[in-house]
Amino acid sequence: MHFLYNILFFPVFLCFLPSQIVKLIRRPGEKRNIGERLGIYAAEKKKLLENFRGSVWLHAVSVGEANLALTVIREWKKRRPSLKFVISTTTTTAQELVRKRLPEDTELIFCPLDFPLIVKRVYDLIHPCGLAIMETELWPNLICEARKRGLPVALINGRMSDRSFKGYYRFRIFFAPLLEQLTSLCVQTGCDKERYLAVAPRLEGRVAIGGNIKFDQRPPANLNLPDLEEVFGKGDHTVILGASTHPEEEKFIAEAWLRIRNEFPESRLVIVPRHAERGRELLNSLSNMGLKVHRRSGEAKPQGNADCLLADTTGELMGFIASARIVVMGKTLAGNNEGQNIIEPAVMGKPIVCGMELRNFRQALDLLVKADGVCRVSTQNELADALKKLMSDPAAREGLGKRAKAAMDASSGAIVKNIDILEKAFFSHE
Repeated sequence: MHFLYNILFFPVFLCFLPSQIVKLIRRPGEKRNIGERLGIYAAEKKKLLENFRGSVWLHAVSVGEANLALTVIREWKKRRPSLKFVISTTTTTAQELVRKRLPEDTELIFCPLDFPLIVKRVYDLIHPCGLAIMETELWPNLICEARKRGLPVALINGRMSDRSFKGYYRFRIFFAPLLEQLTSLCVQTGCDKERYLAVAPRLEGRVAIGGNIKFDQRPPANLNLPDLEEVFGKGDHTVILGASTHPEEEKFIAEAWLRIRNEFPESRLVIVPRHAERGRELLNSLSNMGLKVHRRSGEAKPQGNADCLLADTTGELMGFIASARIVVMGKTLAGNNEGQNIIEPAVMGKPIVCGMELRNFRQALDLLVKADGVCRVSTQNELADALKKLMSDPAAREGLGKRAKAAMDASSGAIVKNIDILEKAFFSHE
């Protein structure tokens, strides 16, 4: 199956190449070193990476996983201060985020395309002591090359969504041998463990339940807060944030807010789309609704008279969450139900409004519902009513946020369990 994968990889890659080039052009982020995807490194970078031989290779796909990787590094270095890391990411937005927050003794690269010669070239360059993969992204050559070299491969904070499980189980003849290459797996829940074992029964004894590291994440002490006065003007504005929104949700949220805006003239709307490259289309859509929109990535300077900020940038979401009075969670409304990271606003004690279902964050939603720490809605009318209630009752707003934070604090501790698994996988020989 691995042989068949390598035969098919290149023609499939060529089929998807045009769309990937378009996405690369449109998506913001750090692109200068994109050649690293092909194993092409500048001479200066090669020399720099010589100092990282024997480091832990930590792979994180996009912004969410990159944030987790940084959390893992900070915690692991408390135990092993001399340990060095190489972080690889797939997206340009994750590259930009990590570069801004790169810890000491850590270097950043783009993850190589999963083609044998490219992967081998990168392993020869880094000579890592092992590979740790955040959450979900399992590339056959990246994993198998590590095992050929006798290196441990660990999956940490692992999960398997409903959709992924259907695919993994249906094609388990391919995925089971791949998963069996893993030295250890630390997954988030008992359900995740059952799903991995259903796909690859031989993993029995290598799968541990470690909880969700996202519950341990806290905003950095030096978090940069956006200057909203330059956008909205001076005054005590009540900011309603649409966080990590997906198609159709921006209009859904904006229309709900417009229904209550006259009652709460101090309120302002901030929209942070999950994919910043949608900024131009969203600017047109929101402006056509009669909103005075300032586009954060645009060239025009803020005039202080906007009533909606379109924050089509990357790496700033936590700052906008910190500045918001109410957070409407994206990918949960207008037909979306997979959810984005609802834990981030919860750990910051923000009152959260979301849809009825978050398939990718089911555990977090269940905890919040049980703690009465979230407001769930189904329709636009219900969203407008929820916003009206929270806007008119500061005590209810504060209580909702406090209960959300308490629920997250009570569920923390996963980072320690995941580091324990990594220690055992990487350094059990000591």
